[in-house]
Amino acid sequence: MTGPAHALSGGDVMRSVRVLHVDDEADIREVVEISLGLEPTFTVRSCSSGGEAIAAAAEWPPDIILLDVMMPDMDGPTTLARLRERPQSAGIPVVFMTARAQASELDRFITLGAAGVISKPFDPMTLGSVVRAYALAAETRIGMLRDTFLSRTRSDAVVLAGLRAARNRDGYPSAALDQIEAIACDVAETAGIYGFHHMSVEAGALMDAIAAKPSGAGAADIERALDDLLAGMAREPVRSSDA
Repeated sequence: MTGPAHALSGGDVMRSVRVLHVDDEADIREVVEISLGLEPTFTVRSCSSGGEAIAAAAEWPPDIILLDVMMPDMDGPTTLARLRERPQSAGIPVVFMTARAQASELDRFITLGAAGVISKPFDPMTLGSVVRAYALAAETRIGMLRDTFLSRTRSDAVVLAGLRAARNRDGYPSAALDQIEAIACDVAETAGIYGFHHMSVEAGALMDAIAAKPSGAGAADIERALDDLLAGMAREPVRSSDA
């Protein structure tokens, strides 16, 4: 999970979980903080706006975000979109909290990428168990997505190794270069979400090399960047389910 540490310490036993709660209503923030404070497994930080939440998620990476839908200036869906644009917060599970609990709205929130929805008004005495369930489900889902990413990375590495051999004295053929760039773009955008930040940086460097000098002498820069990315792919761990 994107955040300071995995929320699970083994099986279904959960240790400290960072919860970032975002709501423009001070009384709701206080109720949520008191409710989750009843359980020692939660550490809560509160924000009053979407902009504040985006800054907090970068400074204090949470394990899960509880996000109000209706807020002035920047509403919940807009805040979620901004969080997804940033590598530090792109993979953090977000649960909307809203009084708009109609089925069509719930479906829309899930389509936007929310991990779930908590309806208002909520029961303060059971909020902790609801949040814990979302955190467990998100941990499992992110682990599966991480495994899929690593599997795709291994396949991409084989393709990149084959394309590396396509270099000639004039550089790389345009078709090979396009394919290398497409793979590098996908890795640069995705690797950081699952904690492989150095791989994301290496893929970005390869994209920069391609953009700067796609042929001739610049092919050596591309080859070096490609070798760095392949080395990064090779040193990644096995699937988390095999660890």
